Amino acid sequence: MIDLRSDTVTKPSFAMRQAMAQAEVGDDVYGEDKTVRQLEETAAQMLGKEAGLFVTSGTQGNQVAILTHTRHGQEVIVDADAHVFYYEVGAMAALGGLQTRPLAGERGMMDIAAIEAAIRPDNIHFPETGLICLENTHNRAGGTVLPLSYMAAVHTLATRYHVPVHLDGARLFNAVVASGESAADYAATVDSVQFCLSKGLGAPVGSILVGSSAFIERARKWRKMLGGGMRQAGVIAAPGIIALTQMVERLAEDHARAKRLAEGLANIRGLTVDVDRVETNIVLVDVRDSGMPPEEFLTTLQQCGVLATSFGGTLMRFVTHVDVTDDHIDDAIAAAAFTTRMR
Repeated sequence: MIDLRSDTVTKPSFAMRQAMAQAEVGDDVYGEDKTVRQLEETAAQMLGKEAGLFVTSGTQGNQVAILTHTRHGQEVIVDADAHVFYYEVGAMAALGGLQTRPLAGERGMMDIAAIEAAIRPDNIHFPETGLICLENTHNRAGGTVLPLSYMAAVHTLATRYHVPVHLDGARLFNAVVASGESAADYAATVDSVQFCLSKGLGAPVGSILVGSSAFIERARKWRKMLGGGMRQAGVIAAPGIIALTQMVERLAEDHARAKRLAEGLANIRGLTVDVDRVETNIVLVDVRDSGMPPEEFLTTLQQCGVLATSFGGTLMRFVTHVDVTDDHIDDAIAAAAFTTRMR
């Protein structure tokens, strides 16, 4: 089965499994796990921040960051399709007592003037604007890259209004490889960054949150409150070190395969793909003109040995990753062509 549902489905490499078996461990709640500390320090150094925090997932990292930045009753400005708003189970409201201010975005970017207009003035009737959230790469926009210049413009605006900025960088290193910009340059435009080890970087578990030392000290307590304090966590941190030090540059292979997949699918009658929009490892395909209901398309595709996922309406999402080969791309294109002929 060729699994193109997500880059979260990757299996740890042999080297990662070896590192897990040999990891030096200790109680991380006491700060005694040397492997976890090495991972956190490596991540912070790569992103040019003072400190890092190992968390169980991207969602936990985002919510810990949001809780650390804000207070109950404040408002968070987000893109209307942002992961923190769309896919995190209403956590900002449920856990933080926060109101969201979703703004329409284009390719994952909210208009700068719209962000400024959404920042609340000092008025007894209004909540305070407590945070601005960005996402890079942007999942629901199809893995598009937010340019460094755009993020710098948001940072300049936020600084003028004394509002912090958090980056959901679950796939930040895809943006780094696609744009040629450094992770540290991206991170310099925001106050905190969460990025996933368990997506394109191929580790089995975990994400990292980075920021200032004072921010991470407060975040560590929020992580504990959310049940994220871990004990001998070096066994899952060890593959994260390999992910950061050995798996970044190879993301270019995923991007090239995604582009080839997009071009192949775009040539199939009944499938619509904006090939120019494929910048990283995500391909969005519209099956509206295939004459097949989305569920039937996915079921038939699965019977042909390929897994994809519904992305709302008639959109399907295909994601390349470390376990996808060139032959898999050829087979996936052939399976999609066969699927559309089944109607």
